[in-house]
Amino acid sequence: MTLRRLLFALAAVSVGVLLGLPVVRLLQPDPEPVPQQAPAPSAPARVETVQIGADGPPPAAEIGTPDLADISQQTQAVARAVDRAVVYIEVELGPGYARGQTEAGSGIIISDAGYVLTNAHVVARATEALVILPSDKREYRAEVVGRDPTTDIAVLRLFEVGVDDEEPLPVASLGDSDALEVGEWVLAVGSPYRLMNTVTSGIVSALGRGGLNAIPNEFAIEDFIQTDAAINPGNSGGALVNLQGQVVGVVTANASDNGYAAGYGFAVPINLARVVAESLIRYGEVRRGYLGVEVFPVDRADAREAGMPDVRGVLVTRVVSGGPAAQAGVRPGDVLLEVGGRSVDAPNQFQSRLAMFQPGEGVELSVWRGGEARALEATLSDPTDPSLEDWFAGPSTPASPQTGPQEEEVARSEAPDWGVRFRDLTRPERRAFESGAFVESIEPGSAAELDGLPRGTVVVAVENRPVATAEEARVALARLARQDRPALLRVRRPDGRTAFYDLASPFVD
Repeated sequence: MTLRRLLFALAAVSVGVLLGLPVVRLLQPDPEPVPQQAPAPSAPARVETVQIGADGPPPAAEIGTPDLADISQQTQAVARAVDRAVVYIEVELGPGYARGQTEAGSGIIISDAGYVLTNAHVVARATEALVILPSDKREYRAEVVGRDPTTDIAVLRLFEVGVDDEEPLPVASLGDSDALEVGEWVLAVGSPYRLMNTVTSGIVSALGRGGLNAIPNEFAIEDFIQTDAAINPGNSGGALVNLQGQVVGVVTANASDNGYAAGYGFAVPINLARVVAESLIRYGEVRRGYLGVEVFPVDRADAREAGMPDVRGVLVTRVVSGGPAAQAGVRPGDVLLEVGGRSVDAPNQFQSRLAMFQPGEGVELSVWRGGEARALEATLSDPTDPSLEDWFAGPSTPASPQTGPQEEEVARSEAPDWGVRFRDLTRPERRAFESGAFVESIEPGSAAELDGLPRGTVVVAVENRPVATAEEARVALARLARQDRPALLRVRRPDGRTAFYDLASPFVD
């Protein structure tokens, strides 16, 4: 380097320092200091060769480049075909609302006799309904045939179908929701914000979603299809459709703080909705078979304790003495693997599978017990079965203690001032909840009932003090009752979520 270039370089560095400009260098390690004594020779560093990523495409399928033009044409054809059978529903609200006040939703024509599938919440406050076919502007008055709040499904019937109609009603083609796969393309068809003939697209984001509390019912069956297709108010009751033009779900809810589409929409699987609709049309109500068990998710500890090779099924924590499950040989501690030949891997999935059967039907069960799977068969009951009387009495009726040979004996304690009866957790429940007091029953008209404490939850703390047993919960509440103080309870619900209940007073006027 010439003297002139060296001076220029030094000047440039000086200017950079004075002006605060960044000085950039390669990220190399600092040089090690020169040792005073030569180090002993060391073995050469071991070099390990690691492969990053798998070779080639996924083994399950060959992934090719999609033809976007073909996909576009297919979605257009599906939209045209399905849109004719998806209707706009406007309901006039009943007493307590301004005259003429209405709410709107969507529906799916499922029969040329005029039956329309929709959500129960769409018609929950309806005195009468107006149904419009957006494709040709036909209008019909409609009556509510029946509602099922546990699945949020309802059926309407159109008046005067066929009168002065030039053509029959367009009827939707119903698919098989059990055949859906995550990643599959779907369309959502409905009338968000009263905008008729609206079609949005997305994929199946997940299957078997539960624990969302989207259905406000104590016995809600949530086994939703999740999709990222845009779903907004007014889409409720509309169709979720696959690329074959088949309805695979009834759009029900979205997950959003403000109610607007946020990429998380949910639909009731059409297989479940079809069974509910058939029962509503035939009987005016849903006649659902019951097994008489309580179940919880299976975790790795449960699977390991049961000697299972993998984590699957649901853990049976309670069997109603004399009920269908008990008669079939199901025991607390069993892991229920299949219902009707179909696997169940979550409590909501178990409920959904069972909801496909009616009272009196025989159902094949597969349970894991003693290191092996066993086949059992149960004949389902209905709510009139005497053995299930307490089961269906609801959270405000005390449940009779279970004393059958298959029931684990546990201690019980009552907090009479609050109207609550507790029991200790059973062994399977302790695996799920660790500790706490199980709310076994609520006295009608009590402080606990008035403040909404639900039966079937586990109280884990009273006024931020942990409780591990039924007696500890009773003592904590008795102390607050003597002081005429309210009680803040921290509870865990069956879905594993934590909730708080503030019991305002131990005494009811």
